[in-house]
Amino acid sequence: MPRKPAARPTRQIDPALLAEFQAGLRKRYSDPQILAELTASAGRLGRSPTMREFAADPLTTVHPQTVIEHFGSWNAAKREAGLVPRRFATRAELVRSLEQLGAELGRPPTARDLDARKGSVPSKSLYWHTFGSLTNALREAGFDVPVGEERIERAVEQGVALARRLGRLPKFADWADARRSDDALFTEWQVYRMFDAKRGAWATFQYLVRERLLAEGTNVAADGSVG
Repeated sequence: MPRKPAARPTRQIDPALLAEFQAGLRKRYSDPQILAELTASAGRLGRSPTMREFAADPLTTVHPQTVIEHFGSWNAAKREAGLVPRRFATRAELVRSLEQLGAELGRPPTARDLDARKGSVPSKSLYWHTFGSLTNALREAGFDVPVGEERIERAVEQGVALARRLGRLPKFADWADARRSDDALFTEWQVYRMFDAKRGAWATFQYLVRERLLAEGTNVAADGSVG
């Protein structure tokens, strides 16, 4: 006598009991615990983790699917954790991230600031890809970012102030040292590139600083000493 075909397992599932079972699994981890796991993994990786990276992290105890079940999607969980989803951040989210970082710093963020916060803020390359440059992104976020002649003028003003402090026209290395303790300064390379990064670019900048000092009645000797 032929056997009666076995009922398919899925037909034996009670939807209410399944939902109860799934809810019980979710209770193993609280939302704050999962967010803490995401943040810790990002800290170890140095960037916002993908699902594959998170699953491969040996110190992580939560499965990516559990994260999705709690928050609806992987990117929604990362946003909740303060981690910007890689590649999927919207233009508005990128702008908001700059606004928040600027409020924290008390000044317009720089590429160096973004590098120092990998994993918790979007990368500078993502800003360049989305806006064409970090400067364009900063302007869209409402920051005062000088352009063209205005940038050179501000750099010269900074150069004059540094020259007065040093007692001489600042060299490239002097500027690099000063920048480490004063984030408001342009970087030495930003100043250098204002003059098309041609040979003699820094000397051109020193010349402009010298001319401004002389115009303000400050003596500048042939060796660059100021006084």
